[in-house]
Amino acid sequence: MNIAVVTDSTASLTEDLRSRHGITVVPLHVVVNGVDRAEGEGADTGWVVEALRAKADINTSRPTPAAFLQAYQQVAKGGADAIISVHLSGHLSGTADSARSAAPESPVPVHVVDSQLIGMALGFAAIGAARDAQAGYDVDDVLERLERRCAASSIRLVVHSLERLRRGGRIGGAAALLGSALAMKPLLHVVDGEVQPLERVRTAGKAIARLQALTEADCDALPDWADGADVAVHHIDAGDRAELLAANLGQHVDGDVDLANLSAVVAAHVGLGTVGVAVSPRPRD
Repeated sequence: MNIAVVTDSTASLTEDLRSRHGITVVPLHVVVNGVDRAEGEGADTGWVVEALRAKADINTSRPTPAAFLQAYQQVAKGGADAIISVHLSGHLSGTADSARSAAPESPVPVHVVDSQLIGMALGFAAIGAARDAQAGYDVDDVLERLERRCAASSIRLVVHSLERLRRGGRIGGAAALLGSALAMKPLLHVVDGEVQPLERVRTAGKAIARLQALTEADCDALPDWADGADVAVHHIDAGDRAELLAANLGQHVDGDVDLANLSAVVAAHVGLGTVGVAVSPRPRD
């Protein structure tokens, strides 16, 4: 059976990764001062960074069911017998709902998975599903391994300010930190698909150090079924800090540590200066 994998642009996959693993990406949209662009088709992280610096009016929107149906039709035309469509948390976006709306009209069966993740935590899950499909696993096994991986993955973020998350309504339990002192740097994580507070750290440097320690602890305590973990350091306009963190983690983690911008859509909600880490355990073959 030929199983295709579809995800969305918040997975932060480069064009090379998409092509290498045969993953189809449906873009979310960013609207800056009334100008609507699809991510990857005019909206990139650099565009959003400039808009954030200019304090422009920025909004985001999910893909339409029609956009998903077009993607499903294309991969079916390319020979897919079934589709696994895995997306960012439904608590943060209605993207998975759009995918579910399109699924009944697809020419081949579509299995929609809400990863309850964002960033490369989602991206690594999509890559894993594509690899499993190419290795010959059937749909049920690919789905079981995908869902197990998503449940065990983590994404943590150190943000400069909670203001962008507050404006976008994606703040979840992290709203409890809104009244904290300006000197405090919020360390957030995604739990059950929601952005939640993890810790408050007094300086950005200490927050990054804490992020490193938590990541190393994750990699030292992987599930029994895992064969190592994929790790990515994300950032928005914080390249120097992200590169140093990736280099430090590379001395501890068994394997490569990817360095990647968060997607334009996620950047619009977390704001400038954000640094994050995604850890995704790999199921053993």
